[in-house]
Amino acid sequence: MSDKIDTEGFKRLRRLRELRVEHSDLDRVIDHLAHAPEVDQLMIRRLKKRKLQIKDAITRLESQLIPDLNA
Repeated sequence: MSDKIDTEGFKRLRRLRELRVEHSDLDRVIDHLAHAPEVDQLMIRRLKKRKLQIKDAITRLESQLIPDLNA
């Protein structure tokens, strides 16, 4: 058994938490902008694109955190 602490794992978990918060924040901002009287469609599209990039990053990080069962 190893006494080493998996600092990379902790860093990934912290980054995953940060990304989830940012994703959630973007969701709220997009919803707010979509219901605003002056709707900036370009801004909404950019925010949605960023939200999708974050979701992809979340998926990659979650995949890295799953232990390799074939090992």
